[in-house]
Amino acid sequence: MKSYIVGGAVRDRLLGLPVKDRDWVVVGATPQAMLAKGFRPVGKDFPVFLHPRTQEEYALARTERKVGRGYHGFTFHAAPDVTLEEDLIRRDLTINAIAEDDDGTLIDPYGGVADLRAGVLRHVSPAFAEDPVRILRLARFAARFGFAVAPETMALMRQMVANGEVDALVAERVWQELAKGLMTDNPSCMLLVLRECGALARLLPEVDALFGVPQRADYHPEIDTGDHVLRVLDYAAANAQPLAVRFACLMHDLGKALTPAEILPRHIGHEPRGEAPLLALCERLRVPAECRDLARITLLNHTKVHTAFSLRPDTVQRLLRDCDALRRPERFAQMLAACLADARGRLNFESCDYPQADYLAAMLAAAASVDAGAVARDCHDKKAIPLAVDAARLAALTACKQAWPHPAA
Repeated sequence: MKSYIVGGAVRDRLLGLPVKDRDWVVVGATPQAMLAKGFRPVGKDFPVFLHPRTQEEYALARTERKVGRGYHGFTFHAAPDVTLEEDLIRRDLTINAIAEDDDGTLIDPYGGVADLRAGVLRHVSPAFAEDPVRILRLARFAARFGFAVAPETMALMRQMVANGEVDALVAERVWQELAKGLMTDNPSCMLLVLRECGALARLLPEVDALFGVPQRADYHPEIDTGDHVLRVLDYAAANAQPLAVRFACLMHDLGKALTPAEILPRHIGHEPRGEAPLLALCERLRVPAECRDLARITLLNHTKVHTAFSLRPDTVQRLLRDCDALRRPERFAQMLAACLADARGRLNFESCDYPQADYLAAMLAAAASVDAGAVARDCHDKKAIPLAVDAARLAALTACKQAWPHPAA
């Protein structure tokens, strides 16, 4: 029986990155032998055990065979005669198929160290094509590490898409990998890899449809809507925004793919046109409500935010109401962060002033400063209380707007 550290722990150490979790593979062992040493079984599909002291995962060396479509279409064989090389060859990428023994010696039968040095993502064997999740993982690694995809691996992924493998992916796994990729430093890289192999059109057709859609060059020197959305997303990532904000950035212009051709490159009315595709995407991928709801209010209201200084106080009040801002001020602040990313996610606009965010935050504070309870107590007609509270808040908004310095000042 011999144990080796494998996978991400070895890869990240070689890259000089923090190692969070260590996974082990055990060669020459049986489940009975692991139990005898005090390991606790946790694997459902194949033998995985927790170390009795460190609680790290130890998996018996195994081979696998494709028996059906999708992520779960595999059978596994674990036995004492399965070699380390046989276990490593079933892994997705060469950079994840490196093992390290207890004295620090690397076992690298498939050239993973060389690919790490070259910054290349390359599949270990043709078996890569048997698991469509690997396309998403590779795209995520491209975003995380900034690595290029080997030409032969890109060709294999294109073939997988053409064969319909990605259509068998379960929604939860797609969202899981997408969310991880969105939280990298360069999430646009993930989406570009998915687009290059054709998977974006299968998994996120609403986003894929944005590429090639023109915008007005005076507002969007980058012109292409897909390019703009990726810039917005990367700006949010560069400013360490949470997942919900990044997802809202990715979704905010979905309606531009549905703009009638005769009015291009203008996009009048793209905000409401984007709501149906957004909700369809969120339902299909079972996107968490927090991400869905922030994306929805951002999609519907980002143009109003951009033009905040031209809005009348009663229009601002309606905006706050539509966003449920008084009850959800944190979410409103996240929407403003997404709108800031939208404003700066444009060619040559990366450092533009955006006083609209501070202005609307101040307008919300003004509306929230109204003591609704005091207004209610002073109102003799109880049926008139809602109108009285609205009037008081509108007065506060009007005063705030009048006191706010002109944005050009």
